[in-house]
Amino acid sequence: MSVPAEQKVLLLLQHAGPYEIRSVPNHTLQAGEVLVRVEAAGLNPSDWKTRFTEYSFALGGVYPARQGHDVAGTIVQLGEGVTAFAVGDKVFHQGYYSNRLAGFQQYTAVAADLVAMAPKNLSVDQITSIPLALMTAAAGFYQPRNTTGGGAGITPFWQDGGRGKYADEPIFIFGGSSSVGHYAIQLAKLGGFSPIITTASAKYNDFLKSLGATHVIDRTLPLSQLPEEVKKITATPITFVYDAISEAGTQNAGYNILAPGGVLILVLLDAIDKAKKTEDKEVTMAYGSPHIDDPKARALGVEMYERITGWFESAVLRPTDVEYVPGGLNVIPDAQERVRAGTVGARKLIVHPQETA
Repeated sequence: MSVPAEQKVLLLLQHAGPYEIRSVPNHTLQAGEVLVRVEAAGLNPSDWKTRFTEYSFALGGVYPARQGHDVAGTIVQLGEGVTAFAVGDKVFHQGYYSNRLAGFQQYTAVAADLVAMAPKNLSVDQITSIPLALMTAAAGFYQPRNTTGGGAGITPFWQDGGRGKYADEPIFIFGGSSSVGHYAIQLAKLGGFSPIITTASAKYNDFLKSLGATHVIDRTLPLSQLPEEVKKITATPITFVYDAISEAGTQNAGYNILAPGGVLILVLLDAIDKAKKTEDKEVTMAYGSPHIDDPKARALGVEMYERITGWFESAVLRPTDVEYVPGGLNVIPDAQERVRAGTVGARKLIVHPQETA
């Protein structure tokens, strides 16, 4: 399969600055990598947050910067030593904030052990919705407690004794209809947690219950009333709260719900009132990427990508809803504004980089 010498990429020129599409040299593979022709890339809230806010630290201060965490496409070249894949394979992987891995370009170079075959029962757009959201949920569940980038220390459902292990243990999940919340509910169900309590707009009640939620609390309920609402559902202390929203209000409400000895998982920086913190409640932020400089994050990613195709082909997990936005990389700035404004709803926006003008 022929590989062009150049490709088009979407570059963020500076912090809070504009985007620009440029033609740049294509990637040269290193041993153990595959070159993927990017046929679909997903947009996430992290894109605008790393563009405009203090979360730009994730870009490392290097501009122009490349973004994009969700990638699906076709392998067009194999690096030395790669035997698990063939040219022409349909695959997907998680991107990152680097020239080689970022999804907002027409080709990516990625380590083969962090690539999975595309599930045959899903469209390329559905597949693209998977990587970042699932990895962020999984990191919050399965990474060990009391470590940087840690989680709740839950036994993964695919390991011996993991499925159903936490029967009759309650869990509270903020933002069940978000991409991360969508997977957090499913992982909670696979682990046996019950009740599975989440917050969302009332219109998503039936959908979230189909994923495994047992109780959906209307997100418009004042946060101050959540502890009492939870007590109406279960008298068992809640020792695991997953905040897939992680605004200051939900973080503080989650801390109030959390029982002593429990853990609150965040997806953004800690904004909990310091005056209310006690030593018997753990708070940690999930690092939802196998590409960060952390051996345990990479190890979880490798373990998951060995199995992930089968989970979706057998309907152990279900992907989020998606909306295809035509126009390639050119439409990402406008589509990103929709994500930033919160008007997308319970779905992920997908673009096709090969359509770039």
